[in-house]
Amino acid sequence: GNVSAQVSITNEELKEISELLFSLDKNKARPSELIINPQRLIPNSETNQKVDLSTEPLYTFVDEANLFTRPTYAALINLLDNYNRMTGTAEHFTKEQVAEQEAFLKKVVAGTEIGRQLSTFLLAKGVYTSEAELIQDLQMMWFGLYSRNKGQLDSSGFEHTFVGEIKSSKVSGFHNWVQFYLLEKRGQLNYYSHNFDGPWAGFPDILGMQFNWNGFFKEVGSAFIGSSPEFDFAVYSLCYIARPGKMCHLSLGGKAQSIQTYTWTNSFYGDGKKFIASAYPVSP
Repeated sequence: GNVSAQVSITNEELKEISELLFSLDKNKARPSELIINPQRLIPNSETNQKVDLSTEPLYTFVDEANLFTRPTYAALINLLDNYNRMTGTAEHFTKEQVAEQEAFLKKVVAGTEIGRQLSTFLLAKGVYTSEAELIQDLQMMWFGLYSRNKGQLDSSGFEHTFVGEIKSSKVSGFHNWVQFYLLEKRGQLNYYSHNFDGPWAGFPDILGMQFNWNGFFKEVGSAFIGSSPEFDFAVYSLCYIARPGKMCHLSLGGKAQSIQTYTWTNSFYGDGKKFIASAYPVSP
């Protein structure tokens, strides 16, 4: 099935399904499993200053033994080291790495309540005819390679959004808290400040962050904090399928929240279908 065929998903339906996904996030971090220290809040006008205003790390404590051993976290972490962050350097996947992509998708879509509900919703809307078709399309739209620089197959929606990359001497993409935490812990990422802290008590929360990743700066990197990998992946996929390249208005825990996605327009897969270029929670 071609997603560009008429997909009719109303704003009301998006709010309902997003609240359902939010309520089903059993694998999100509990307050006892994750402690963050956002420190300095700056106005939007100062996000380009490149000044480290926070002496401590953002992540004070993460219960890795409990969280990162769960199947979807473990599967996500397996994928994070499969990429070269520099655009212009081609990505090559071994058979093992392709198997890791497939394992992640199966664990997320078929192995979690969030994934099963997203699948049920999209099948009911006629976007896909089977869960297998959904998984196959997600693998192409997220993991299919395209070129951001020098004609090299150097990028994908997954790498851009969940791993982060370097383009034009800046951090590009990078909207995942697990990757942020792991890099910060290794001393490869320095948190500077934040310009947005979402209205939620507990997790998932949303922060808009300034940080330096081994010599490269990110002016506003917004991300869900403390959400499970399946939550991020389901919400981004939902919005990309329902509102590709547009603002996607959701409701999470009774709060309005928008997701912005972008479509890649220079190359295609299947019957003119578009790869994901980016997806992230909007920090006003």
